[in-house]
Amino acid sequence: MKLLQTDHALAQGSYYTASCARTHNWSALQGDHQFDVVVVGGGLAGISAALELAECGRKVALLEAHQIGWGASGRNGGQAIHGLACDQEVIEAQLGLDASRQVWDMTIESIDLIRKRITRYQIDCDWQDGYLGFAVNARKAKGLQDWADRMERVYHYPMQRIAPGETGRWIASERFHSGVHDPQGGHLHPLKYTLGLARAAHEAGVTIFEHSAVTALERGATRSTVRTSAGSVSADQVLLAGNVYLGDARTLAPELAPRIMPVGTYIVCSQVLGQERCTALIPDRSAVCDTNFVLDYFRPTADHRMLYGGRVSYSTATPRNLPASMKQRMLNTFPQLSDAEIEFAWGGFVDITMNRAPDFDRLPARGEQRAPVYYLQGFSGHGLALTGLAGKLVAEAITGDASRFDMFARIRHNNFPGGDLLRMPSLVLGMAWYRLRDLF
Repeated sequence: MKLLQTDHALAQGSYYTASCARTHNWSALQGDHQFDVVVVGGGLAGISAALELAECGRKVALLEAHQIGWGASGRNGGQAIHGLACDQEVIEAQLGLDASRQVWDMTIESIDLIRKRITRYQIDCDWQDGYLGFAVNARKAKGLQDWADRMERVYHYPMQRIAPGETGRWIASERFHSGVHDPQGGHLHPLKYTLGLARAAHEAGVTIFEHSAVTALERGATRSTVRTSAGSVSADQVLLAGNVYLGDARTLAPELAPRIMPVGTYIVCSQVLGQERCTALIPDRSAVCDTNFVLDYFRPTADHRMLYGGRVSYSTATPRNLPASMKQRMLNTFPQLSDAEIEFAWGGFVDITMNRAPDFDRLPARGEQRAPVYYLQGFSGHGLALTGLAGKLVAEAITGDASRFDMFARIRHNNFPGGDLLRMPSLVLGMAWYRLRDLF
């Protein structure tokens, strides 16, 4: 059993770290430096932006507090799927249907971008086509089918319907009523992909600093400076892409802290099951999610294990008996895995917004200060594909075309209620209500 008890350690004690060798280790920032752009955060959003900017001729520095891929980008469920964490109606209500269609199309572009980058940069990351969404009862099945019908009719995005009598062809589980299949989605090994993209960024000219936590952001009229304990980087533009791992967000960007909340997510991975047994569980080897608000998500790995996620914590406390409780969730779906040992259990935080829509924008100007500071946050557990696109959009904005970035920046976001003391207890109570709804 490889379960570690703190978030810092949980992020590193995963199946992914055990099955992926790091071939690059970058030094920490020392001394003072000048760049065109400085990116804070070594996950997929920051790396993607740095790569795109370097390929446009910008001199880019990327600072990561730990190691590349340390946060959610390197330890998530590995599923690259359509859409946002929020319903499209949230975007429609704010931006209108035409803009909402463009946002949806960009989420599909984000999956295509993964495929293109895997090919272009020769990233070996175990990509597998296919995504399955399943409802656990007839009421939720109607909601899923109505949603799929509307997505085809209004957004021109067809998906294959899976009727109740057909679920056994797609998954060896009696838990699910019916579902949909999307061949454009898929899954991968996220740490391999993140490290491969970082290698591509390095080869494109990005200067990467690991173990370089940013402690201060000083905004000037034409340039800004980020500081660590051992040095600084001054740049024309700054991108904050650390999400909940920015450090003391109230120091770096006090405007952003109330707009996101950290949510603990947890995953287990079984022992090797063998190809025949693993394929029998999900014959086309797609990634799978159910449609509950607190959902389960799972997929086979390239070495024929079952990787299963689903438990969350809204209080930032790691659940007790995590391996056992997560195995029970897995057995609720696949009781035939009762003899399969759990070899890895891990977790960490993702960032969520009030409306579950992504939060991309620039920090507002302070007085006469004008140097641009961009930020990307609020992927709300739906970011494996969208982070890559977000990096591309902010790079477009920095290099002169902000039209697509500004479409996301138009989405309005509210602070979580309750202030510093009460917003987390309020969220815990609210999520308890949604858990109750999932039971019916």
